[in-house]
Amino acid sequence: MINTVLCKLLGIEHPILQGGMAWVSTAELVVAVSEAGGLGIIGAGNAPPDFIREQVRQAKAGTDKPFGLNIALFSPFVDALVDLCIEEQVPVVATGAGSPAPYIPALKNAGIKVVPVISSVALAKRLERAGADAVVAEGMESGGHIGDVGTLPLIPQVVDAVSIPVVAAGGIADGRGLAAALALGAAGIQMGTRFICATECTAHANYKEKICRAGDRATVTTGHSVGHPVRAIRNPMVREFARLERDGVSEEQILEFGTGTLKLAVVGGDTVKGSLMAGQSSGLVSDVASSRVIVERIVSEAEAVLKSMPGLIR
Repeated sequence: MINTVLCKLLGIEHPILQGGMAWVSTAELVVAVSEAGGLGIIGAGNAPPDFIREQVRQAKAGTDKPFGLNIALFSPFVDALVDLCIEEQVPVVATGAGSPAPYIPALKNAGIKVVPVISSVALAKRLERAGADAVVAEGMESGGHIGDVGTLPLIPQVVDAVSIPVVAAGGIADGRGLAAALALGAAGIQMGTRFICATECTAHANYKEKICRAGDRATVTTGHSVGHPVRAIRNPMVREFARLERDGVSEEQILEFGTGTLKLAVVGGDTVKGSLMAGQSSGLVSDVASSRVIVERIVSEAEAVLKSMPGLIR
């Protein structure tokens, strides 16, 4: 068994976090991942607090193991969601798209572990000073909203810069990725794309099929012109988005075009007009399996890789 400081910190069996993805990470998936020994994380996105409260309570009813809630700091409901986490005693709060520093004291005073997603060394250092318990260092290989540094160079730099546990994310979908992350000094991994293709994930079958059929160059990034780059699988929606950027249309028009497209893909299964957010690890995903099978497969693969390493030294 692979046991790291992350396991003790979060009270989990395996050092594997499931990324908190809007419309994707509902209670069904979260419960399954936590029950499998990882940490399931609800993705709040822009959803209203009442809906998220239902998700939290559903997760509590489904498992007595730790789980988390990801708060996107661009949400108009951030303050209400922080209050909700305190009221409902959510064990772990993850954040993305900014700095949660103003909210960390209140969350920690409530006994909640705070694990922000970061994409730079500077933000990792700032959030360690602010009291974060760990950070998820996410490389640009990830799906959805991304930074501009790759996972391989980002992880060791963040590990060298902070003393709190670092979780590696971006381009990881199998046990080799977990072993590599540990070799770089990370205490565990976070995966999003791999868990979209879990049987318990409520994402539309069309979305899952697109990921399973994706190759190494299936994804592309758009949104650089508005300062919010997003990685998704190539399709007509992405090509039109790129055309609008090339034509220099206003930021307002571009954002309006992209609004609601993730829901179209995840909930409606629209692979033409929907945004099929997924990481470069899509090329490593070829099947839909239960969360338990995914977690156990990754752990056993990583153990095999790590056990083979001493044989390389002569």
